Amino acid sequence: MSEAALSNWLLVAAVLAGLAGMGWLALSMPAHAQQVWGRGLSSAASRVLRWLGTAGIGMALLLCLRADHPSMAVLVWVMTLAFSALVIAMSLSGCPRALRALAPWAGSAR
Repeated sequence: MSEAALSNWLLVAAVLAGLAGMGWLALSMPAHAQQVWGRGLSSAASRVLRWLGTAGIGMALLLCLRADHPSMAVLVWVMTLAFSALVIAMSLSGCPRALRALAPWAGSAR
């Protein structure tokens, strides 16, 4: 695989990690959990979702750093986070139940 193709795949993975991370962080909030599952989550499930969200955002940064030099990677990472936040916000306003796919186990844990 060429270096350019590898960089492209790393950036795709970074966007997916950013989307998952922002989604998990949103689902860890009581108001958004109420939107998605119709009730709040246990404190343990919320804590796990916060940790997963932090890990997803961190993984997006590591993938961006692997794909490009640091100054460009941080810029791409910030843009990825902004894009991810927008997509998750639009999902919450349009079809919140679609976010159940990010944490199918969380809705049943109570």
